[in-house]
Parts: sequence; structure tokens; C-alpha cells
Amino acid sequence: MGNGVTIGQAAVFVGVTVKTVRHYHKLGLVEEPERDSSGYRRYGSAELLRLVQVRTLAAAGVPLAEVRPLLDADAAGFAAALADVERQLTGRIEELVARRDTLHRLADGDRALLPDRAVALLERMPGLGFPAAEVAATREGWVLARALVPEGFDDYLTHFERALEDPRLVALGRRVAEAAAWEPDDPRIAELASAAAEHYLANPALLKTVTGLQARTEAATRYTLIARHGEERTPAAARLAVLFEANLRAAGVPVPRPDAGR
Repeated sequence: MGNGVTIGQAAVFVGVTVKTVRHYHKLGLVEEPERDSSGYRRYGSAELLRLVQVRTLAAAGVPLAEVRPLLDADAAGFAAALADVERQLTGRIEELVARRDTLHRLADGDRALLPDRAVALLERMPGLGFPAAEVAATREGWVLARALVPEGFDDYLTHFERALEDPRLVALGRRVAEAAAWEPDDPRIAELASAAAEHYLANPALLKTVTGLQARTEAATRYTLIARHGEERTPAAARLAVLFEANLRAAGVPVPRPDAGR
């Protein structure tokens, strides 16, 4: 032992693998010791110290490419380099924490895709009589709206909050949900579309739940994607949406047509 230890023993003492020691040699981080008379490389205290330093810095998150200049720096340079590595690690930690928080929100369903304010509104809807299918369609439409028109989403939620305080609108919402199960040629669909349009037109703040996002879109296509999402649920629901928008257009509300963005 007086002449040093083998590479295998050095690896065990330092707490790394032989492959890692050889990698350090290849990168020039630790000089290979000379061979002894038996042809073996023997690691003395100087090589072991260097191995411990490299391993410690690497374990602390210092990229191997930066280890050598860091070890070769004077005290001031070493401190500055460590501070820089700490900043990099802090940035990575913050990114990982953000990812973890997103995973937690994913486990909580809507909260990964929608702000807490929107989730609270969705949670209110069943208590106001909206069926689960309508709440689900609203949720999906909001996810689209937030992605496609993020700058208008908060204002939209404000208008929607006010709308939920409107008993007649809530009643219309329940009726619209029921209409999804009707036959598409049911005459009540046209009557309901007309009644809904009249109520919206009589309430400018409520009308903004239709026009607010559309006014902020760069192209009608975005609005159409949001407004018509979920239409495929039933033919009756699709016809009701078409007639409702047609009534608004007839009254001068600039609602884009389905093919306006093509």
C-alpha cells in the first residue's frame, strides 16, 4: 500500500466505479499515475485527492466540462465559479418544482389546464342545474379558449360569472342541455334558439360571453373552433347553435360564420 493502490481500490475508496475513473482520465480531469515495476498503475494520495474533488463537484451538479478550470482556478475564481453553478442549479430546481406542481395539478384534473377561477365556476354549474355533459363541454371549450385567445380569457370569465347570477339564463342553460336529446327537426329548437338570442341581445354584458373572445381573435377560425367545439354531441345541439348564432347575426351581432376563416 505504501506504493499506492490499484484503480479498483481507488474507485472503491472514492465511491465511484472503475469506468468512472477511466472516464475522468479520458477527460483529463485526473492524471493517470505511472505504472510500477509490475506494470500496474498505482494511485497515491495526490490522485485520490483529485478523484475525490472531481467526484464531489460532479455530484454537486458541476458539468464535467467545467470541473477542470474550476479546480485549476485560484480561490476567488473558484468561489465565482461555484456561485455560477449554484445559479444554474437553482434554475433547474425551479424548473423541476414547476414540473412537479404541474403533475400535482394534473392529478387534480382541470387545474392543470385552467386557472382556479375557471375551475371554481365549473364546480358551481352542477349546483345550478347544469348536467354533467354540459359542464364537460364547457370545460373543454374553455381549455380551447384559454389556449387560442389567452388575452381575452379573464374578461370572458368575468362575463360568465355575472351570467351565472342571471336566473333566466340558468334556466335557458338547463333547457339547452335538455334540447340536445331532441330530434334535430323538433320545432322547439328554433323557439329555444330565438328565446336565447333575445335574452342575450337584451343583456349587453351577457352578449360579451359570445362576442368578447371573438373580438380578440386574429382570425374567425379561432372563434369558430371554440364556439363550435362539442357540436358533434348531437344533431339537435348542432342545429340549436347554428340557429342561435343566426339570430344574433340577424340582429347585427358580428358572429363569424363556420367557413369564415377558411
